[in-house]
Amino acid sequence: MTLPSVLELKAQAKRLRAALSAKGQSVSHSQSLELLSAQYGFRDWNTACAAASLRSQQQFALGDRVTGVYMGQVFNGEIRGLSRLGDSRHLRVTLQFDAPVDVVTFESFSNHRNRVTCVIGEDGVALKKTSNGEPHLKMRRLD
Repeated sequence: MTLPSVLELKAQAKRLRAALSAKGQSVSHSQSLELLSAQYGFRDWNTACAAASLRSQQQFALGDRVTGVYMGQVFNGEIRGLSRLGDSRHLRVTLQFDAPVDVVTFESFSNHRNRVTCVIGEDGVALKKTSNGEPHLKMRRLD
């Protein structure tokens, strides 16, 4: 489930409060924000709000569907891990591929990867490069 913006979360909380009120259950706006936060898997509204704010500042988010090229092979997959490296604009991303990717170019053997972790820029391009100068990973969100 993709986390919406803070404004959309507040609108959802307002609709939740109205729906509960229509069924005779009175909750405050604050309580509806907390209930909604729990639905998205956060411990409280402050945590959900911070995550939604961060989401709007970056191109990639946990659970995003992505496509691209890893070690010269085309892939589709999902972001399973994502963290910013200090104060830099670099991200550590862990991808789960839909289908294993063969990272070896020799015909005599193969090495398939299902999950990889790379350091990328905010543009989705890996910092490390192969011996031919190509980035290990280039990815973009599937919209």
